[in-house]
Amino acid sequence: MHFHHSQKMWSEYPALVPGVVAVEGITREVSVGSRVTHYNAIAAARLVTGSEGEFPEVQAWRRAFSKMGLKPTQYRCASESLLRRFRKEGALPDIHPLIDLCNAISIAFAIPIAVFDASRIEDHIEVRHAVGDEIYDTFAGGIEQPEPGEVIFADAASRTHARRWTNRQSGYSPVRATTTRVLIVAEALHDTAVDDMPRLVEAVASEVGAAWSTTPTSAILSETSPRFEF
Repeated sequence: MHFHHSQKMWSEYPALVPGVVAVEGITREVSVGSRVTHYNAIAAARLVTGSEGEFPEVQAWRRAFSKMGLKPTQYRCASESLLRRFRKEGALPDIHPLIDLCNAISIAFAIPIAVFDASRIEDHIEVRHAVGDEIYDTFAGGIEQPEPGEVIFADAASRTHARRWTNRQSGYSPVRATTTRVLIVAEALHDTAVDDMPRLVEAVASEVGAAWSTTPTSAILSETSPRFEF
């Protein structure tokens, strides 16, 4: 299996810095509460100085969404949505230890992180523009087709694993109780992303490795090195 962005994506978004982590041996029987609390505290301290919409990481995604023809206050990147909920409610819901940990790291860095069940991916995931014949499973059990030109995460079977780039994942490949192998993808566009992404990837890999006693593989991707084998 592999993960990559299309050449058109690199051409249109030259500031893009993706980080990827792959790991096996995931189970639900792990406690990550103290680590979630740690990263939540980082996010909370940052929110004291201003709302999530003022963060440069979020502002960069808002500009990208505008470039895609989307209203950025209607369609938000995943990290902005999480930060907004965290600011209003003071906590994020418990879903699965891995998701809870990645969500906490996401709001601490204000960078969107997607987590996919690797067993549900057909051969690869490519971040690309939709043709219009791809299939997207909603969390409510419905089926949608992305608009032609929409940025999606698509596999070899033309199944869409996320719509509107970092806006919404699919109901087909989220982490479940039975999930054991995952692909974790983080993407950033802000000015200091080249410095921040390695720190985020190190945080994810080290936290996951320690919690599940496993050894993740990871990489920082670029236009000259765009492919991650896992």
